Amino acid sequence: MDFAVVNIQGKETSKKITLPADLLESTPNDHVIWLDVKHYLAAQRQGTHKAKEKSEMAYSTKKIKKQKGTGGARAGSIKSGVFVGGGRIFGPRPRDYSFKLNKKVKQLARKSAVVYKAKENSLIFLDDFSLDTPKTKEFIKILKSLKVDEAKTLFLLSNDDNCSNIHLSSRNIPNAKVLTVNEANTYEIINADKLVVGVKAVDSLLDLIS
Repeated sequence: MDFAVVNIQGKETSKKITLPADLLESTPNDHVIWLDVKHYLAAQRQGTHKAKEKSEMAYSTKKIKKQKGTGGARAGSIKSGVFVGGGRIFGPRPRDYSFKLNKKVKQLARKSAVVYKAKENSLIFLDDFSLDTPKTKEFIKILKSLKVDEAKTLFLLSNDDNCSNIHLSSRNIPNAKVLTVNEANTYEIINADKLVVGVKAVDSLLDLIS
């Protein structure tokens, strides 16, 4: 299937991008998308949460009342979690939330995410462009020309597209994100309303998902 290539003014050029028929005819796998998104979000967690437990409290260990004859339950240390100000019972401890995910599962997840964007007509191929200096105003003009200024948009560009200036120009725009194609991941693709792929990045993207 052929896709038109547009320039930064939002007009179609004479160039066409042909995606493999088997790619567009494939059925996206929702389960592997869920797995890869879970894998990505888990890796973002710091896991530095910590609560003091009974053994870490700085209170006296003196028995707070006699064992019998009070009419209430027996009680020992004031550090116990059953008392206000006591240690937390089975509180959170620092841990690593990341887990292993097979390479082919991640590959299938990225492929499924791209197929979804293609089937939703949310995939835009953008002709080569560059910015000589970082200019947020110029990048906003490009978003408006492409009619994606009100949508959550992900740009996937190649390393040859002078990405640094483009990335710096987009940093202050909350609904736009610029990544090189080798940084592409399932979460960012599926989370975007529109996926804009640079012409030079197409081959790298196909290698990444096939």
